[in-house]
Amino acid sequence: MVILFEIGSTPLFLLGADAKQDSWLAMSAGAAAGFALLLLFLWLQQRLPEMELPEMLRFGFGRIAGTFFGIVYSCYFAYQSMRNVRDFGELTALTILQSTPMSITMLVFILIAAYAIWKGAEIIFRLPEILLPGLLFCYFLLIILFILMGNADIKRLTPVAENGLWPILQAALPEILSFPFGQMIVFLLLWPLWEKPGVPVKNTVWAYVGVSVFLIFMNALNLAILGPVLAGSFYLPFLESVRTLSSLRFIERLDILVTLMIFIGLFIKIVIWYYCAVEIAASLTRTSAKWWVFPLGALIYAASFIERNYTQHIAVGLGPSTRIDTIFQIAIPLILAVAAALRLQSSRSSA
Repeated sequence: MVILFEIGSTPLFLLGADAKQDSWLAMSAGAAAGFALLLLFLWLQQRLPEMELPEMLRFGFGRIAGTFFGIVYSCYFAYQSMRNVRDFGELTALTILQSTPMSITMLVFILIAAYAIWKGAEIIFRLPEILLPGLLFCYFLLIILFILMGNADIKRLTPVAENGLWPILQAALPEILSFPFGQMIVFLLLWPLWEKPGVPVKNTVWAYVGVSVFLIFMNALNLAILGPVLAGSFYLPFLESVRTLSSLRFIERLDILVTLMIFIGLFIKIVIWYYCAVEIAASLTRTSAKWWVFPLGALIYAASFIERNYTQHIAVGLGPSTRIDTIFQIAIPLILAVAAALRLQSSRSSA
């Protein structure tokens, strides 16, 4: 789930495009910063092993403030799910279902996600077991085709760090840290589902490292195929990279394959964000999660139409949204870790 969730729609975009040919270095810096953040999340989960995020918030901040932050986090997770629903609709309209209203495709997939959440976490966690092998095979196949066709030119990645490290760090923080690496915060609601005692630290760390290397490689591959100028000018540079394989006579419409690959990643993100929003709402109200599946699903679906077009959607996602992400992914967890550490130390002293 870590691998599939982190891949999501990430290869679709050229993250860190402001760093130009060094965007893969910006991706590396974002992954390193995200790893530090991951260690913070793991520390929280290890110190409070029986708690999910809502209980952690109440433990660290007190009942009233913790409940308030829980409500805000539920809204934030629903907002993130909405962003992926809109990505889903826009991508479908741009590629394979150009005559189908976007509202219909988004409704279909939000209903599928609602059904999966209604059935419970066990069903949700079976999805990566089925989907991930096929997804990785498709990426591997495309990479081999790029290499065989000679489309990638490593010279397009040079000169390395031409303007120093500062532009690279500016491109990485907070944009790439927030998306996708900081989104690991959802696992504060998923790690307690681990069937074995404790927290799956080793599994999580290896999965995170593996997917980080993969995303850095895909970023560099996009640059090597399109060059920094072209890659930075396209909304969906990976699709454009795949279209450079059009000279292949034995395979056609590879962009459809890429679209289906991105659908898998987007669907997992929709489901996980949606599931976490539902679980927090259920925890705060002490009711069954099923009571919240359809109300929150309706809210996510309705909110996906707020942005007027895809240009505005991308501008918000890579602009104001990253600043909001910084609050929820970095600031609040850091304060929570300090508050939890003080509470734990105080309880030990009194004992």
